Amino acid sequence: MSTTLTENEVRVLGSLIEKQITTPEYYPLTLNALTAACNQKNNRNPVMSLTESEVEGALDSLREKNLAYVFHGSTSRVPKFKHVAPEVLQVNPAGLAVMCVLMLSGPHTVGEIRTRGARLYDFKGMEEVDETLHELSTRESDPLVVKLARQAGQKDARFTHLLAGQPVIEPSSETAVPTHSTRREPDSDRVSKLEEQLELLAREIESLTTQFEEFKKQFE
Repeated sequence: MSTTLTENEVRVLGSLIEKQITTPEYYPLTLNALTAACNQKNNRNPVMSLTESEVEGALDSLREKNLAYVFHGSTSRVPKFKHVAPEVLQVNPAGLAVMCVLMLSGPHTVGEIRTRGARLYDFKGMEEVDETLHELSTRESDPLVVKLARQAGQKDARFTHLLAGQPVIEPSSETAVPTHSTRREPDSDRVSKLEEQLELLAREIESLTTQFEEFKKQFE
């Protein structure tokens, strides 16, 4: 895909992809539900505060780029929105999951992509994530992913998407802390288990939030 997306378009498209996979019973999304998805705090980096007008503007641009469209269901009183990312980007389910993680959560290592992407696709192991990243980054005409230079203090290199053009990575407090330190603490296994539990809780909260938004719209 030769078209470059804006930051808002990336967030909107990534949110549509995520909700189609994680909460298919509420997909396609209304403008209200999509705005809530764009602005949620878990699995988002950076956290954004888009207005419905900004989300609608991004949707209009995505529709012009043939990445999204309006769905008018026979039982729906309001328009809903869907994406066609797999067809346009020409990616398989594994590739779509990887792209979704990078679009919503920023640059990640192979291990981080597997952890965050587990709710989007059942990766068989680190090897499948690595192979998917290789496929996405070595496409001749339009690579979708690029491997970033390993930062000081980090054991593993990170990957980022190219939908918004070549990345400009700014140092931040989050990236300054190595995700995989070369020095392993004795209680690393316990920390890993706690991280997994937090990730599970985040998914449950996200699902409950979406369900509440859909329930609330019934009385609007």
